[in-house]
This record gives sequence, structure tokens and C-alpha cells, in this order.
Amino acid sequence: MKKKLIATVMIVLGLVTTIGCSTKENNNETGKLRVGVTISPLKEFAEIIGGDKVEVFSIIPQNSDPHSFEPKPKDLASLNNSDIFVYNGLKMESWIDPILKQIENKDVEIVNSSNGVDIIELSQDEHAGETAEEHAKHEEEEHAKHEEEEHANETAEEHAGHDHGTQDPHIWLSLKQATKQAENIKNSLVLKDEANKDYYEENFQKLKKDFNDTYEEYAEKFKNISNKNFVTGHAAFAYLCRDFGLTQNSLIGIYGGEGEIPPGDFKEILDYCKENNIKTIFSESAASSSQSEALARDAGAKVEKIYSLETKADKMSYLEGTRYNYEKIYEALK
Repeated sequence: MKKKLIATVMIVLGLVTTIGCSTKENNNETGKLRVGVTISPLKEFAEIIGGDKVEVFSIIPQNSDPHSFEPKPKDLASLNNSDIFVYNGLKMESWIDPILKQIENKDVEIVNSSNGVDIIELSQDEHAGETAEEHAKHEEEEHAKHEEEEHANETAEEHAGHDHGTQDPHIWLSLKQATKQAENIKNSLVLKDEANKDYYEENFQKLKKDFNDTYEEYAEKFKNISNKNFVTGHAAFAYLCRDFGLTQNSLIGIYGGEGEIPPGDFKEILDYCKENNIKTIFSESAASSSQSEALARDAGAKVEKIYSLETKADKMSYLEGTRYNYEKIYEALK
């Protein structure tokens, strides 16, 4: 944590010079709005709604972890040369606060896409996103923080910059909440380009209908099954579960984790699998794959891949990836 904070501070201190020496590009040379984003779903939403009126770029490379991404001076330069910058919010991008302070171009419309979303608050255990071992480690670190002189000089704002949030950030995994994120993007486009308001509104309404049609299709499917429990490698799917009345149980919590799961925790979820006749363990990342394989082997289950979708799911669009997830979960539960 400390090393990451120092790295972030060094980056942002160096960025002022970089930006000060650069010349503001003329964003209107192409007649298009330049829209910067963080995660893949936001990029797709902006491209769908903005159509041929926008140029959209992501500052986070494909297949990079949004939690641990460290922006470079060129990323901030790109944001300063943008019309709009959209981020997920809810501490998904734990590094975002220092970067927002360094966007010197006051004409950039900054959009927290989680505004107005129906957010899931995390319990203490969920906030930890942890096994018991990880939770104990974090409590120890928190206690040590108050005893170290370096941390005594750290502002609350700086500490928040590298802390996990108290709310589940995986809002795009609900089509209902993703629609609100898309609406926030649409509103920012209209604010910057009111002349094309009808164009953006029409594109948004089409996106909204596509999302709602998919939601209604699977709401009917999930309503008609009695088995509502599934197991994942990573607890990313709470919003999906809320939409369809499902329950996830996971090897790794909200923010993931590293290393082996303590034997007691592994046994607990193994017992859960046996008691609930779980025959499919879902794994959506390389980090949870080996643990999912071990659990499946002991539970007499198989492993199926699903996607958390913050990066592009193979060659699928956001909606294709969402339908893929829904169908895989439905097939496992029916």
C-alpha cells in the first residue's frame, strides 16, 4: 500500500510539468468529442451513444487490472486534451482521486458513472473481500498504520486514495445499473454538444431497450427455477444476483486476493457446495482459476468460465458477454 501511494504521488507531482509543457490539442479538428474512460463497459456505452460524434479512448490497457492500474504522464496528458472523462467510481479505480486533481483543463467534464446508481453496501466481511487470514492481516496493517510516523503525516484524503471502498463497485454487471451509467454518459454528451441532443437520446434509448429486453428475458428464466445458489471464484456478481434473486458464494471476496485460501475457509465453501448440490464452479480470472479447479475436483463439480467484464470478454461486446454470463449461470441452475 505504502509503495503504491508513494508511486502515485511521484507520478502526479511529475505530471504538472508534463502538462504545463504540452500544448492543448484542438479537440474540434475532427468535429468529434474526445471521451476518455477507464473500464471497457464505459467505453462501449460511450461509443454506442456517441456514435460518429465521438472519439473514445481508455486510459487502462486491455486486460489490465483497474484496481491496481497506475496512470502515466501520457494518460493525464490525454485526459487534459479530452472533452469528457468517465470513470466507474465506488473505488473501482482506487487511484482516481489524485489524478482528478491533476486535470488542469477545467473544460473537461468529469463523470462519475455511479451517480444515481442503486448501490450495494458492503458488510464488514464483504468490504474486506477476504478470507479470515486476509482479514486478520488487514486489521494488523490498520493497527500498525496508527503507530507509524509516516502514516501519522498522511491525510485522510491520501489514505482514502489507496483504500478499498465500502460499496460494491461492480455495478456494470447489472443491466439495470449499467443503464444508469449509460444515461450519465449520455447526459454528459448532451451537455457538451447540445446541438446533437436528439442523436444521443435516440442512441441511448436503443441501448436502454436492448439492455431491458435482455434483462426481461432472463428475469423470466430465473424466476422459473428453484435452485438459486451458485459458486464463483470471485465475489463480483452481487448486482446480478440482486436482479434475479440469486445467491453467490465465492472463494475470493469483492476485491480479490492473493495466495492460498486457508483450509478452514476452503472446507466451509466445499461443505456449502455439497449441501447445495453445486455442480458448477464459475471462474472468471486466472487468479481464481487454480482455486476453482481444486474446489471443483473435491466437490465433484466442473469449472465454467464467466466474465467480470471490466475488460473486454474475448471478442464479445458488453451485451454479448452479459448474455453469455446469464446463460451459463442459468444452464448450471436449471
